[in-house]
Amino acid sequence: MSSPQSGAEPTRCGFVALVGAPNAGKSTLLNALVGTKVSIVTHKAQTTRTQIRGVVTLDETQIVYVDTPGIFKPKRRLDRAMVQSAWAGAEDADRVALIVDAEKGLAPDVEALLEPLAKSARPKTLVLNKIDRVKRETLLALAAALNEKVEFTDTFMISALKGEGVSDFVAHCAASMPLSPWLFPEDQLSDLSLALTAAEVVREKLFLRIHQEIPYAATVETENFEVRKDGSYKIDLVIYVTRDSHKKIVLGKGGQTIKQIGAEARGELTDLFETPVHLFLFVKVREKWADDPSRYREMGLDFPQ
Repeated sequence: MSSPQSGAEPTRCGFVALVGAPNAGKSTLLNALVGTKVSIVTHKAQTTRTQIRGVVTLDETQIVYVDTPGIFKPKRRLDRAMVQSAWAGAEDADRVALIVDAEKGLAPDVEALLEPLAKSARPKTLVLNKIDRVKRETLLALAAALNEKVEFTDTFMISALKGEGVSDFVAHCAASMPLSPWLFPEDQLSDLSLALTAAEVVREKLFLRIHQEIPYAATVETENFEVRKDGSYKIDLVIYVTRDSHKKIVLGKGGQTIKQIGAEARGELTDLFETPVHLFLFVKVREKWADDPSRYREMGLDFPQ
């Protein structure tokens, strides 16, 4: 990679919003595009709650991919805030990429996105994901059906999990970025702070460990992030749940569940941060945190009235 100041070539930089229904594979794709983990991935729908940006720098071009929350029919205030964030990310981007789970096909949650997406003036790219699970003739029929409903400039067929077709999609995005100075240093891969990254990793481990036993309304916040003299990090995080019964589940018998969550998160954060991590987890009950505007600010969401 060359520095933007090193040659005569003009620099390009722009935003590509990754939108789609829940569990389409947007977060997995973002991690594959960037080449490292910047967005958490679980089997639980609507894991991504706010816009997470991954940065890809290719020669003189910088692409900022925006992983938006899955778009679905909102039922609660938090749902509305997430859907608003997703559509805002689409409208603010230079290009929108609709990510569709090819295995699920033209499902109702995908159909619901097509009309508002068709009205958007942004250039749109169709990305069929998980193609390794679907026959070629089925993929071609799905691509044709979607292109009849929305004017896509291009269609890509990929497997984000296996990395198939990802480099072609990156090259396509790079070619469409506008002339602009870079927004991030060449070696920066995400706009997430270390504190927010720590909270997101713990939230991922929480959902993976006990996703069937606690409701969706659980959140994690970093209360303290300290760089010690030896270069290690001391991080205090709080897991907020809405009931005492949920707190007992997160803690587990004799505190075993929270210890397992902490051990898994500590190992991953040590690898991500490339320094020892001293992780301390606390569980607190906050019954109506989903109605607290300050909690939305912590997550980077607007508080819907």
